[in-house]
Amino acid sequence: MLFDSWVGLLRVVVVGVLAYVILVLLLRVTGKRTLSKMNAFDLVVTVALGSTLATVLLSKDVALAEGVVAFALLVLLQYSITWLSVRSDRVRALVKAEPCLLLRNGRFLPEAMRRERVTEDEVQAAARAQGIASLEDVAAAVLETDGSFSVIRRDSTSPREDEHPPVLP
Repeated sequence: MLFDSWVGLLRVVVVGVLAYVILVLLLRVTGKRTLSKMNAFDLVVTVALGSTLATVLLSKDVALAEGVVAFALLVLLQYSITWLSVRSDRVRALVKAEPCLLLRNGRFLPEAMRRERVTEDEVQAAARAQGIASLEDVAAAVLETDGSFSVIRRDSTSPREDEHPPVLP
């Protein structure tokens, strides 16, 4: 079916604008951290917000008021968990992964890479994205809590792992 009725289209426009405005206001009130891409928990909340918005827009069985309550609930839960994770090491450990060192001084750390399910090619691509052609020029490569890579260039004055540091008088 290509077209059902003008009323259906009008409902999507009106509810869509109102739901969007309410969602943006809720997110602005609760701060930047609500939608940050910091960990898997944040991703789940972001997807849930998008799914709720789509349901409110397209389902005639869900009233705008119900959608607003769902938005508010998700945002409140996210705010509560982030508030608790700042104040409690246990909550933080439960919802947030730790960064993981994958490469040190140009050498891969195979056990860490296996545990994080990361390939050497992915680390090399992250280094190239930072303009580093050789892994020998990398002091460290880290898989961050949000799944991104941080690549730290080796200081040109620091010795390589197989070299001995200069002896100072």
